Amino acid sequence: MAGKPGMKGGGGKRPGSGRKPKAKPADTPAQAPAAPPIAPDAEQPTDMLDMLQKVALGKIPATSLQVRAAIAAVQYTHTKRHDGGKKGEAADAAKRAASKFKTAAPPLKLVGKR
Repeated sequence: MAGKPGMKGGGGKRPGSGRKPKAKPADTPAQAPAAPPIAPDAEQPTDMLDMLQKVALGKIPATSLQVRAAIAAVQYTHTKRHDGGKKGEAADAAKRAASKFKTAAPPLKLVGKR
């Protein structure tokens, strides 16, 4: 309590106070070895979705860069359900159903009705 009469030293940092320092790692952890790239003579999947499925099942090895590139490419070749839109599909179905039922012609007006 700095400022009180009779206090010797009057304050300052107390020993052991404050945030404790984070423990520094002794050495950086070794990265997992990257999978070898797909060999040029191996059967190369042309469909990125097919490639991702084979990588997920462990049938073919792939690097993380190849997987990320395949994920980016799949978004352009395969649309998700919400990209096409449920409402758009429902509207198309309604139009197809409505085309089966034609509207009737309005009644003819009589000319000179008295």
